Amino acid sequence: MTELNQIKSELVTKTTATPTEPLRTIEIDGRSITLLGTAHVSKASADKVQELIATGKFDAIAVELCPSRHRAIINPDLLAQMDLFQVIKRGQASMVAASLALGAFQQRMAEQLGIEPGAEMRIAIKDATNAKLPVLLIDREIGTTLKRIYRNVPWWKRFGLFGGLLASVISQEKVSEAEIEKLKEGDVLESTFAQFAENEKDLFKPLISERDEYMSACLLKESQETQYQHILAIIGAGHMNGMAQLLNSNSISDPNEVIAALDVIPESSTWFKYLPWLIVALILMGFTIGFMRSPEIGTAMIIDWVLINGALSALGAAIAWAHPLTIMTAFFAAPLTSLNPTIGAGMVVAAVETHLRKPKVADFNRLRRDATSLKGWWNNQVTRILLIFILSTLGSAIGTYVAGFRIFDRLSGG
Repeated sequence: MTELNQIKSELVTKTTATPTEPLRTIEIDGRSITLLGTAHVSKASADKVQELIATGKFDAIAVELCPSRHRAIINPDLLAQMDLFQVIKRGQASMVAASLALGAFQQRMAEQLGIEPGAEMRIAIKDATNAKLPVLLIDREIGTTLKRIYRNVPWWKRFGLFGGLLASVISQEKVSEAEIEKLKEGDVLESTFAQFAENEKDLFKPLISERDEYMSACLLKESQETQYQHILAIIGAGHMNGMAQLLNSNSISDPNEVIAALDVIPESSTWFKYLPWLIVALILMGFTIGFMRSPEIGTAMIIDWVLINGALSALGAAIAWAHPLTIMTAFFAAPLTSLNPTIGAGMVVAAVETHLRKPKVADFNRLRRDATSLKGWWNNQVTRILLIFILSTLGSAIGTYVAGFRIFDRLSGG
């Protein structure tokens, strides 16, 4: 609390306190930016947004949304227009699955309270449009944020992130409205990864502090490049102190430079990038040595490779309730794709499943609701294809290492 009070004392701001919604106005070069801290599944937050816009004091409304999330709000049928084959082809299946898991967490809590997820953002867009006020999108693309989180977390901790996403889907714990109000200490992303965000700086940085900086830079850019005299910025209350400090301290001298830097997706480590090729080289070298010793040993290695790699990938597809032909595809494709890091087994397997059992319009229409439960992920053909992609890929990856050890075990005389 001492640190929080120190931050507050350093801010030369005009602060208005309400029982639930923190509100702070900051003067910059004769213009004003008002930050309204909200909870994304709070009726009180939605009501406060409506009340403030109705005052007519603001000439622009900024929202904690990126372009893709904004499109999803103004076009509820956007998911139904998704080309699942292109998603798989571009390697975006895991990212779509992660986004659905995040949305499921928010949807589940909102349903318990009888309020639409992101109601305050929807009301802000609707009321601003009715009042003929510009809507400013100030948050970073969610895909970029998730990728920067992934890159910033050491590889051995990434399984914990996937575990957190899975827990957000399968958890059936009831959440009270009082507990929802506590989300003002964070936002929906932070809440989903709360168990990591409190203690892990490598997660907190891209999840919270970078977005504080990004949204502050966007607000400064809008304020400097336009003549908006008073912007109302609707943000998760967990960003309030960080953004207020940044805006008040004049620490962002070039907003465009900050935005460009925070939009960059860091390259993966060089060794991690070349690791798949190294594994392939070792496997091929094992085959070569095996055949040099005797055709029987080499043939046994090939059989081990096909059976182990193919069976585990097929098992992953079967767990996801894939079509029988898809399961067969996984068995035959995995041993081949594992020797070519540019093509994943999951990509081939999911593409075949999409061709054999193309999702129906009803699957897309139910997508958000079905994604809130583990059963729904298996019953909806869209999410099932994503599961087939993930589980067949995982099976093939495990199979590569298991078969690889088996090959070198044969070379050592085992």
